[in-house]
Amino acid sequence: MKRIFAFACVCLSVDAILLAQAPIVLKAGTLIDIESGRAISNQVILVEGQKIRRVSSNVPIPAGARIIDLSNATVLPGLIDAHTHLLTNNKVELGGDENNLNLVVTQMSLANRALLGAAMAREVLEAGITTVRDLGNSGWNGDVALRNAINDRWVIGPRMVVSTRALAPIGGQFVSVTPEARSIIEQEFAQITGVNEARRAVRQAIFDGADCIKIIADGSGVSLALDELKAIVEEAHAAGRKVAVHADNRSARLALDAGADSIEHGWFLSDDLLRAMAEKKVFLVPTDASWEMWAEEFGADSPYFASNKALFERTHKRLRRAIDLGVPLATGSDVYYESKWTRGLASVMRMVRPMREAGISPIEIIRAATIRAAELLGWQDRIGSIREGKFADLIAVRGDPLQDITVLEHVAFVFKGGVIIKNDFSQ
Repeated sequence: MKRIFAFACVCLSVDAILLAQAPIVLKAGTLIDIESGRAISNQVILVEGQKIRRVSSNVPIPAGARIIDLSNATVLPGLIDAHTHLLTNNKVELGGDENNLNLVVTQMSLANRALLGAAMAREVLEAGITTVRDLGNSGWNGDVALRNAINDRWVIGPRMVVSTRALAPIGGQFVSVTPEARSIIEQEFAQITGVNEARRAVRQAIFDGADCIKIIADGSGVSLALDELKAIVEEAHAAGRKVAVHADNRSARLALDAGADSIEHGWFLSDDLLRAMAEKKVFLVPTDASWEMWAEEFGADSPYFASNKALFERTHKRLRRAIDLGVPLATGSDVYYESKWTRGLASVMRMVRPMREAGISPIEIIRAATIRAAELLGWQDRIGSIREGKFADLIAVRGDPLQDITVLEHVAFVFKGGVIIKNDFSQ
């Protein structure tokens, strides 16, 4: 059995290499032009190596090219999840974030968490998410190890932008830890007190391999001060790293004043804060819950659903206000619990359904999950639309996502960097 498995792995690797070397032609029945929002018929996409060479209705097909027939499908860019925690998969039955965090840090080795991350990464990619921004809760640099393993093709997963440990006030997001056990906090958070520690923490994160910086502005009863936030942002921007801030209301205002690039969550942001975000072009990564998902998971008659539906509706309304006020939105799932769905499907549902429930149009949802998220990552020249010179990160679905956005929950074809990850159309 081991020999058969090893042989299958070698065949997969060889096939991936051959696909990456030979020109590939994808014949798209319909292609979504992200910028214009139009569906264009009968497009041909020529891929050479990892990148798109040409996109047109009359692309000459090179001799020896491999042709992939997607004439009965709608093709669009690979999705981007701008808020993930791939190395965490909590269990509801263990009693919430605090209990799960304590158990994960004390009972799971970094090696185990990295292997968990590899499994979650594959599920995410197979669902059509070809790029993620992973924002902490990964142990001490487990996200860096996973990113590098994917880049080196040791494991299969999406492109990753990673933050390493989140920078946080004393205690991070732990609620109560005995003095004897407080060393475990450092495995998840870089704790900061003062401007000098703030600058040092950014430099340490960059040295450890961070592509971006994640801040927990308001931890367990303690918040970072404005001068600390400014020091973090200044240090990060000087090194070419963007800053994502877990924040709401008061801490969001401080994050804006400090020059942050995105506000994560921001469930109850006021209109004044949303206007300031629009003026400064600061992204909102909403990570909202979906009442449809909760009802399907726990039952519409469950006490939890009944007590939270009104809360979901309130947060969805601020999404609608954010769009109306011109705040740039990028999709983020923030899925870090086990569910009845795979991690990939749960993530796509969390990205799509709350926005749909808020009344946001399908094309704006698609843009938030593609070109807008690419802008947030600073990768708009690499991913986010189907354009010459960009990575060949594509997905295909049956149906029209401009009419029914939920068809994105049933991705039938995934293509990352010139390699077929999934193709249900060949069956």
